[in-house]
Amino acid sequence: MSAFEKFPLGKPAFVTHALDRAAHLRTNEEKLFALEGHRDARAYVIYRDALLVRQEAGGPRVLLGVDEAVKLGANPGTIFLGLRDGAPVFGMGISAIAVEKLLTRDDVAVTELRGMAMQGTVPPEQLSGIAMAKSMVTWHQRHGFCANCGVRTAMKDGGWKRDCPSCKAEHFPRTDPVVIMLVTHGDKCLLGRQKQFLPGMYSCLAGFVEAAETIEDAVRREIFEESGIRCTDVHYYMTQPWPYPSSLMIGCTARATNEDIVVDHAELEDARWFDRAEATLMIKREHPDGLAGPHPFAIAHHLLGRWLQGQNATGAGTGAAPSD
Repeated sequence: MSAFEKFPLGKPAFVTHALDRAAHLRTNEEKLFALEGHRDARAYVIYRDALLVRQEAGGPRVLLGVDEAVKLGANPGTIFLGLRDGAPVFGMGISAIAVEKLLTRDDVAVTELRGMAMQGTVPPEQLSGIAMAKSMVTWHQRHGFCANCGVRTAMKDGGWKRDCPSCKAEHFPRTDPVVIMLVTHGDKCLLGRQKQFLPGMYSCLAGFVEAAETIEDAVRREIFEESGIRCTDVHYYMTQPWPYPSSLMIGCTARATNEDIVVDHAELEDARWFDRAEATLMIKREHPDGLAGPHPFAIAHHLLGRWLQGQNATGAGTGAAPSD
């Protein structure tokens, strides 16, 4: 199955959620303890940007038994993610020392999540739970001490809160909003590339929403700062959770009011206009100069593919999605 089939238009990675979050169980410590010890309890084990998996004949197994995960070296503290077909699913972390001990084994691997998502080695419906586990594990690892008084905090509510025993402050996981937008001017679209992108790859421009800023203003500001392009007619398309470490990509479209690009080289290596014919070759990976669009697992691909279908800002349109 191709990447286009795994992530059809409108369904990038991390958006198909197979878990019932069952938030009503988070404050029931007795119930959570029982769920953790349930024979069907499973866990995603996170190490930095990677996942601990079992290597099996049918491919990597990403959901491990809780006891199995602990025996492999996962930290005993669990984060309750929810229920999958009635069975409890948790997130767990693992230390660098424990990972080091596993590297010589053939039956397990620590595999980078982005690569697994792009290569399709994990079913798309599993990715949202993994993203939740990664975001939550990373948050706990970075917020072990109270930002108010500096005392070590304690995990509460199944991992969805940390309490300070000293000043009684409550700390909750954060999500960072990021606007990502396809700007068009007539029959052309604006794409840029950062230095860390794969050679020849161009994608939609993006940036964090700042304090007390609307999504519309963030779109206009980021586009102007990075490319010198003024834009109007900002419209929302869809969002994509992005666990690097815990962002929410807010997909938008906008219409440019000028064409002259002035690249901010502190942010971008390059930015340019592409017409529909060239963008179609890029998204199909058939461009004669080796240029490519964003991968189907990312929302940027879906913004671009939607425009190439001839859809307008409200989603109406015709045409077929690009083929692999």
